[in-house]
Amino acid sequence: MNLEVPQRPFSIRIFVPNGDPDGLRLVEKSNWSGIGVVFNRTNYKQAVTRPEFERTGVYVLVGNSSNGALPTIYIGEGDPVGARLNSHYSRKDFWDWAVFFVTKDNSLNKAHVQRMEVRLLELAKAAKQSKLDNLNMPSPPTLSEADVADVDSFLLDMLSIFPLVGLSVFEKTETRSNSLETLSIEAKGVTAMGYEDTKGFVVREGSEAVKAETATIHQYMSNLRGDLLEQGVLNDTGDRYRFAQDHVFSSPSTAAGVILGRSANGRTEWKSKDGRTLKELQTQESASIDDED
Repeated sequence: MNLEVPQRPFSIRIFVPNGDPDGLRLVEKSNWSGIGVVFNRTNYKQAVTRPEFERTGVYVLVGNSSNGALPTIYIGEGDPVGARLNSHYSRKDFWDWAVFFVTKDNSLNKAHVQRMEVRLLELAKAAKQSKLDNLNMPSPPTLSEADVADVDSFLLDMLSIFPLVGLSVFEKTETRSNSLETLSIEAKGVTAMGYEDTKGFVVREGSEAVKAETATIHQYMSNLRGDLLEQGVLNDTGDRYRFAQDHVFSSPSTAAGVILGRSANGRTEWKSKDGRTLKELQTQESASIDDED
């Protein structure tokens, strides 16, 4: 089943029980039985005393590798989650923060969260926006048709919350509309196409990137190119790289840098069909908005 987060208005409530906005946070969504718990590793000993840790749920550990640009994540489930997180606190070094989801009414059971774990692993692998620390792919549990529907509905609400807590690794980038302004880069013998999106800057499948990097390329950019090759987002076609799927970048400059193998100003590198730069397009759009006001 393909899970697609519906585009509809919703509200969330973030409660900070300790008064520290960088510490433990409880996230609730309107008309939802679930609750998300976000915490840093540094305050784990204080966070673990919360009653939510004693419930059945699914969790994601998040960290950054020293030689990569994409986040490293580990997805798991626990009955209760606290027992599993205690183990990871002492044995897994990579993670800096974590988020887990349980229900307010303890309605989730072991099979429910096992399905969520499998689905999140599948989504993360397809999205290729992170490095997975999981070594094995668990088998999905046997559930009734009704339970599958309930669990997947719960999971959709989770997926809408993940980006709000800083974790955008589960949604595969796909072209949303042919009416979007398409921009291109044509340089160094490669051609790339992309567009601005609410999630960032999307480079389209089939776009090309140079293989050679300049000596002055930023280490982050070089690491990101390496990560995308490792994930299979970029394929080596011999004299250049090619995007195997649409991929969203945090900014047009990051996208341009990966394509050109050097530091780049995306606002001047990306151009429309009539030769206008992204900067010129944004300036024109800004002037148009001012005129309407």
